[in-house]
Amino acid sequence: MPTLRLFAGYGIEIEYMLVDPSSLDVRPVCDRVLQAIAGHIEEEVELGPTAWSNELALHVLEFKTNGPAPSLVPLPELFQADVRRANALAAPLGARLLPTGMHPWMDPVRELLLWPHGASPIYDRFHRIFDCRGHGWANLQSVHINLPFSGDEEFGRLHAAVRLVLPILPALAASTPIADGLPTGILDTRLHHYRRNCARVPSVAGHVVPERVFTRRDYEQDLLGGIHAAMATHDPDGILRHEWVNARGAIARFDRDAIEIRLLDVQECPRADLSVCAAVIALVKALVEERWSPLRAQQAWDERRLEAILTEVIAHAEEAHIEDREYLAGFGFPGVAATAGELWRHLVDALLPSADTTSKVWRPALDHVLEHGTLARRILRATGGQPTRERLHAVYADLADCLSEGRLFG
Repeated sequence: MPTLRLFAGYGIEIEYMLVDPSSLDVRPVCDRVLQAIAGHIEEEVELGPTAWSNELALHVLEFKTNGPAPSLVPLPELFQADVRRANALAAPLGARLLPTGMHPWMDPVRELLLWPHGASPIYDRFHRIFDCRGHGWANLQSVHINLPFSGDEEFGRLHAAVRLVLPILPALAASTPIADGLPTGILDTRLHHYRRNCARVPSVAGHVVPERVFTRRDYEQDLLGGIHAAMATHDPDGILRHEWVNARGAIARFDRDAIEIRLLDVQECPRADLSVCAAVIALVKALVEERWSPLRAQQAWDERRLEAILTEVIAHAEEAHIEDREYLAGFGFPGVAATAGELWRHLVDALLPSADTTSKVWRPALDHVLEHGTLARRILRATGGQPTRERLHAVYADLADCLSEGRLFG
């Protein structure tokens, strides 16, 4: 397959939980759902323009584009059709799909079951090294955006732009304010745990925002080389010696010449997820084109400075205060301070004007977020500050209906 140039295609991946239709407790039946559609247990089933696959936890099912899609526009309906089909196949197994980036009351120590087929040695090795019985491993669902590049020049531009965008992604996509049956005080609890799930080998996740490396040679030697060296004593036979062991918020996939963005929580339905993806891609494209700042300035940003912004936005999502004037200026924002939500309003209006034909596909869901808050904020508004299990059940049952019906929440 020829290498795609910048923004010539898009790979999207969306993960969902399988839960009991009545109790909403997790149901570890992903292998049986894949068996129902393929006729036998498979780790990936191709279904024309999309594909289904497993993940580490047996209660998680992933939908993805079957290779790069030339346009995002058809994807909400394609993924919504996959939701309907998966729910129909899961129903006889006593399961249905549930959205958002975390299950609100799953006990990962007690309930985690790892995928037991095919690539299970990989998952077993992760479990042996990191102990996957935690929210950052067993209880998380995310959306990944894969953006292609061709050669070092395009990689350097794309990596610089993506690094700048990562800190503000939870302000648009946070959907995980509840864990262990209670509000956590953090709007993106999934990322709070994600940042810490590789603490035994800190270089695996680094500062989540990747280091300043802008060529394949430097990336493989310095960034990946550091990870592989640190992992060597834990993984002596090299089962995990691959690009995907890198757990930063965006990783280079030189096996397919793409950068994979991993910091987006799952929203309530595919239309919401793809609208968030459209905004993120439009922003990355504007930075690659140097709309507000030159490439050299973008590449100069230290990952620790960006991580400080990300930490604030993980905690407070769209209400996080950004007081780094230089960071705001890098997005063309005129003020000296802003909330992350105000910054996104500025960016969405600039990049996806309401009058634009394609923007009209994405603006209703984005405007819903900008006017009513992230899904995390809307969930908290619905549950209240001290929700009972019954109230949590009612809210998340409604979210499951949002997914099956393709409607926005709140």
